[in-house]
Amino acid sequence: MPIEDYRLRQRTEEREELLSPFAMKSKNSRGRMIPEEDDPIRTCFQKDRDRILHSNAFRRLKHKTQVFVMPLGDHYVTRLTHTLEVAQIARTISRGLNLNEDLTEAIALGHDLGHTPFGHFGERLLAKLYKEGFRHNEQSLRVVDVIEKNGHGLNLTYEVRNGILHHSKSDISLFDDQYGKNSTFEADVVKISDAVAYINHDIKDAIRAGLLSEVDLPEISKNVLGRTHAQRINTMVSDIIMSSWAVTGEIEGEPMIRMSEEINEASDTLRRFMFENVYNADMDQKSPVDAEKIITLLYEYFTAHPEKMPADYYKGQENVARCVVDYISGMSDNYALSTARSIDPAIG
Repeated sequence: MPIEDYRLRQRTEEREELLSPFAMKSKNSRGRMIPEEDDPIRTCFQKDRDRILHSNAFRRLKHKTQVFVMPLGDHYVTRLTHTLEVAQIARTISRGLNLNEDLTEAIALGHDLGHTPFGHFGERLLAKLYKEGFRHNEQSLRVVDVIEKNGHGLNLTYEVRNGILHHSKSDISLFDDQYGKNSTFEADVVKISDAVAYINHDIKDAIRAGLLSEVDLPEISKNVLGRTHAQRINTMVSDIIMSSWAVTGEIEGEPMIRMSEEINEASDTLRRFMFENVYNADMDQKSPVDAEKIITLLYEYFTAHPEKMPADYYKGQENVARCVVDYISGMSDNYALSTARSIDPAIG
């Protein structure tokens, strides 16, 4: 009997009918830019998840910085471990609210594919060098739409692409969306889970690096969220589920992914503290290499010598700067350093 006769995808889609009325069901997806036949085993969102997981950009996340550039210890967070933490937190919240876990996971796994080497410092440098500007969420969408598979892209569903594009937050609040509105509640879950993950694991890394100690954290955050990594995450996740319960459709009220006022205030206070004391701190405290010199050298060199880029990134296009940005933003920290040293052995 052929695999199609087992109706595996259809059975999953039928089980999705038990999800919240506000959940995005696979059968209701707005589809792909290039139509495809349905998979006999996987729903469209499961297929997207697998395409992201097997992409080159996803593999490179293991050598990309989260906050601390090329750290000497083995236990610092990388973009890959951050992504996996976001996916797990987001799945927990989606399961609690009876949303579509497969869509949530796909968005979470793809949300940071466009991040530069050297973390947010690298992002700010490229934004300054490239006249059109640079934002990692927009680059993540470009990765899955244009760059992957030798320029053919992954042809993901609209819902996953929308969630990837709109996952970013401002520096001010977990809920200030500067990039537009998500089309699904699953995407909203990933957006808030991203903040829950990075606020907490970046505290651990900052303490490990000697930039902070637990006593330095704001008192309101310690008193309300908890005094350990596990306590803070549990408090935030539990509060999000309880405060967003209308999304399940079991009670009346406006369906929205949110925190309570008390937990949101404490979380925002902690987030602002991290921006002031860690994220915007002197780069010399977080890096053994001169990231600014490396990225500036790479940008200037490949803009002047585009033929030196791999053919996957440059095929004689007129917009050389765009190709250079695609190439540099896809580099791991180590590859950026080794490439810069191949151009100028004195750099580092």
